[in-house]
Amino acid sequence: MTFLVRQVSYTADHREIVRATTVDQPSLTVGRAAENDISLPDLAVDPHHARIERRDDRRIAVIATSTLGFEVDGRTMRRAEINAAKGAELGFGGHRITVMRDGDGNIVFTVTRVGAVSDTAGERDEATAYSLKGLLPGRRMTAWLLVAAVLIGFLALPIRAFLEHERPDHRTIYAVKADHVWTSGPLSAAHHGLEGNCKACHAEAFVSVRDTACIACHKTVHDHAPPARLAGARARPGLGGQILAGIARAFNKPGPGACVDCHREHQGAGPMPATPQAFCTDCHATLKSRLADTKIGNAGDFGTAHPQFRPLVTVRPGAMPVLARVSLDRPVVERNGLKFPHRLHLDVLGGVARMAQTLKGQFGKALVCADCHTPTADGTRFLPITMERNCQMCHSLGFDRIGGTVRTLRHGDVPQVIADLRAMYRSTSPPAPPELGNAARRRPGLYAQGQVYHAYFGALAARPASADAAISAIFTKGGACYDCHVVTPPGVGGAADWTVLPVNQPARYMMHGWFDHAAHKTEKCETCHAARQSASAEDLLLPGVQTCRICHGGEGAAAKVPSSCAMCHSYHADTNAPWKPINRRERIRGLPSAVAAGSVAAR
Repeated sequence: MTFLVRQVSYTADHREIVRATTVDQPSLTVGRAAENDISLPDLAVDPHHARIERRDDRRIAVIATSTLGFEVDGRTMRRAEINAAKGAELGFGGHRITVMRDGDGNIVFTVTRVGAVSDTAGERDEATAYSLKGLLPGRRMTAWLLVAAVLIGFLALPIRAFLEHERPDHRTIYAVKADHVWTSGPLSAAHHGLEGNCKACHAEAFVSVRDTACIACHKTVHDHAPPARLAGARARPGLGGQILAGIARAFNKPGPGACVDCHREHQGAGPMPATPQAFCTDCHATLKSRLADTKIGNAGDFGTAHPQFRPLVTVRPGAMPVLARVSLDRPVVERNGLKFPHRLHLDVLGGVARMAQTLKGQFGKALVCADCHTPTADGTRFLPITMERNCQMCHSLGFDRIGGTVRTLRHGDVPQVIADLRAMYRSTSPPAPPELGNAARRRPGLYAQGQVYHAYFGALAARPASADAAISAIFTKGGACYDCHVVTPPGVGGAADWTVLPVNQPARYMMHGWFDHAAHKTEKCETCHAARQSASAEDLLLPGVQTCRICHGGEGAAAKVPSSCAMCHSYHADTNAPWKPINRRERIRGLPSAVAAGSVAAR
């Protein structure tokens, strides 16, 4: 014979669930502990409350094993014998166990939970007895209390603190600055001095920062372009964007193009975060579709959608040079008024390299870019090339000797050069031999074999016979001035005397972008500038956009240097910005035919 234990429970919708277990042993244990054969989770039941023993195939004995008894058909007992064939009901706390015998001869125990028999803590279930549920307010009341706490702590108290700061008699040093709970984070390093002065920017309560608050300090900052132009360039938002814009207006947020659209504060105590690329590409990615007359190409991402560079190049040299923006899609020449072959000076096997070797301690085995191009103090650009600092150690302008003093022609001052030569020939002293006629050092570079190095560089081995001959020698082919500069003889173009075309050395070429050489000092110059292959001074040795893309990608580039728009471009560019030309007129008219058609565009 076996025992059959049937556990009866009910769902929330009062459906009955019965779990039956067969126990094939002579006795059963009853109690609150989980190891009992009949486990009753009830605080009114001891962990080991009673034991049920089989006497025969019909009769059982129920024996209490704790100080508490049990009920048999409503009577409390500590020991009882029950005839299963007749049936009985046992009571243990809030549980009832019905005893009966089924048709197969098994004794069946049906366990049912009928609830606590009293309201005492000892007769309630364990989850209720050991919780604070009965001492707390209900869920609805708790929700309302929390809403009230939020309104008081984050609205009422901050408003009161804000108003108290406005009172002239507000003097206490113990006032709680409750309005600080509204601060989303510390100010950037640029605005750290305003950390305790919220009203410097937030002039009105519950109103977003207006441009007038920014302009109060940043007086020289101006719009990126005229407001009407900006409005036409801005892409119209979709339905979702229009809904968000309406919500923003409802909460007093300024319209598109406001300072706060780009300059986000309370993002951390370090530098202000850089402007996201999307701020620029919202207009510039499809700009030409809205501004048909613009000369600016569409730009959506530097790595994939950026127009070719268009540097500002001298296309007609002179005292008032003509400048034009020229695309680097094809080779570009620059009319800078100078004759200077880079390849000749960087040739490791030529005469210049031999000259560098003779000037030990100053150069290496051959000239390199750094021998002539000296960086500025900040490393961003390079100092202009000058005759005195960069050229005259090899290209002497000595023309006469008086005692132990060598007289040199005054570089850059053509009238003075002519006057000095004429004055020398008017001298009553006998003509001296050529200053460097017997010098062992020869002129560097490709020059006729046997010609000595001296001021004239002409075919004459001795001093010219007259001042006019000396002047002609120095300004014509083979002369010291002619070989480096563009010279115009008298009578040509209305010139009364010899003239030299002024040399134009631009400090910057990318006038609407910023490039920092110091950030690229780990690279060799020839990585970007093909100077060793240039045989003409008119070659513009600037890299195109494809060269930069070898290292630089767009803002989200993972394998390359992420480069957003703000890395090279300024939104508030003005006449004092370093990438703008200073004291230079740009005249885009009468361009020479040498400039390729379509490669010149006005700024």
